Amino acid sequence: MHFENIRDDTEVSPGLLIERARVASRSTWVSVVVNLCLTLAQVGVGILARSQGLIADGIHSLSDLVADFVVLFASHHSKKEADEGHPYGHQRFETAASLVLGLLLLAVGVGMLWSAVRKLEAPETVAQVHIIALYAAGGALLAKELLFRYMLAAARKVKSSMLVANAWHARSDAASSLVVGIGIIGNLAGYPILDPIAALIVGLMVARMGWTFGWSALHDLMDHAVDEQELQAIRQTLTGTPGVHDIHDVRTRKMGDMIVVDVHIEVDAGKSVAEGHDIAVLARQRVLQRHPVLNVMTHVDPWRPASPPDVERTPGLPDPVRATE
Repeated sequence: MHFENIRDDTEVSPGLLIERARVASRSTWVSVVVNLCLTLAQVGVGILARSQGLIADGIHSLSDLVADFVVLFASHHSKKEADEGHPYGHQRFETAASLVLGLLLLAVGVGMLWSAVRKLEAPETVAQVHIIALYAAGGALLAKELLFRYMLAAARKVKSSMLVANAWHARSDAASSLVVGIGIIGNLAGYPILDPIAALIVGLMVARMGWTFGWSALHDLMDHAVDEQELQAIRQTLTGTPGVHDIHDVRTRKMGDMIVVDVHIEVDAGKSVAEGHDIAVLARQRVLQRHPVLNVMTHVDPWRPASPPDVERTPGLPDPVRATE
């Protein structure tokens, strides 16, 4: 076995982290521009057209604008290299950003629900909207759907859960604009109450999305293990390493979008310490190359073949003699 080309200090490719930060910055700045324009247009038209649903959608776009700056802040810090205070790097800034995004969405959703419920309690206060509100809702729907598709493609390219969260945030905006458009159509058709009902539905959608992202991020911050499919893939890579007879005590935890692995590998007890070390280095290197893993901590245990079964003694004959090496 040849291990001379394996480095003991190999870590996750820094190029991947740099590329992820670059894509996150570019896609998020696109989102900033889009959401800034939408916020001004939706709130302004909503006030002029007297549409609560459109105003609520504009506030939703404003929350996206704040969320975009949270993502920019997180992507800037998460690309920092490991230091004495953060020996595993700063990838959890992304997880923290996802938690902030979730809490922000939840707060905005609850606020929208409160406002819509108050309107529904006094339906006589619901005004007839102007048709310009419908045009604004349609334009917002198209812009948000295009933004979602662009951001999701960027997130998948660099495999960033934070960017996926922000992309689906944009999709929730597109869905909310669709609901708002339906509410405005109902209002124009002579059913004014449909406008605050649309705002209520948007609030529920936003709150649910916020709870989902926040809860998932909280689990990751509590050292949540990876899913079973990813764990089995890592196990197969380890057990497929030449010189590794078996593994046990495999533990994983999330570190942002990366994974930290602890594992005990079993190596032939007859090998030298240096050979066992080289096998462990190879196993670690294979995992780092094939999976989104930040670091692998290995512990080498001696493996011994099972003792041969006792040979049955035949009555009346001398005891059999086992062959020795």
